[in-house]
Amino acid sequence: MTTLLLVDDQPLLRAGFRMVLDAQEDLRVIGEAPDGAAGVEAAGRLKPDVVLMDVRMPKLDGIEATRRIVAMTPDAPKVLILTTFDLDEYAYAGLRAGASGFLLKDAAPAELVGAIRAVARGDAVVAPAVTRRLLDAYAHRLPAGPAPLAGHPALDALTPRELEVLVEVAAGRSNAEIAARLVLSEATVKTHVGRILGKLELRDRVQAVILAYEIGLVR
Repeated sequence: MTTLLLVDDQPLLRAGFRMVLDAQEDLRVIGEAPDGAAGVEAAGRLKPDVVLMDVRMPKLDGIEATRRIVAMTPDAPKVLILTTFDLDEYAYAGLRAGASGFLLKDAAPAELVGAIRAVARGDAVVAPAVTRRLLDAYAHRLPAGPAPLAGHPALDALTPRELEVLVEVAAGRSNAEIAARLVLSEATVKTHVGRILGKLELRDRVQAVILAYEIGLVR
């Protein structure tokens, strides 16, 4: 059973999410919070497996709330950010704050359920198309000029094949898409991704995407 905490300042949205999630045999909503401050308090008290976090809220926004929740303990709850995206300029910051995923609020119920299960397993959840849109939207935040690849310590530990896989991950492609493009099995791609995360000391593929763009590996 995966336990959930809903953090959103709109009661109707929380009610809708609860209705969808409580209908699943392996998911259970154990708490709700109307703002980020209450969400941090509830996360510490209830210790859910996954927190569904809105971004724009009163008292404390979802970015800072995510940062505080992730920093609680080594086994802190995973945070899945839910946003309208087109109106929310803070989504990228939320991922950098430690969120394990990013999902649009208008996602289909099955997509939401699947995302929660994936985050609970320790995977990152940013759909390939959303990854590309997100990075396009925040490209102006990235350093200008030529890509600073030569001798970058973040790349020195990677093999040529791992570097190829990292580029594909940064493009927002799934393991299946990467396998098809590089003519590898999905299991091999998964192994490469795991090694990349380990060598670069990254929590998940969301952080890998951010790093790849920040160091100029991809544009």
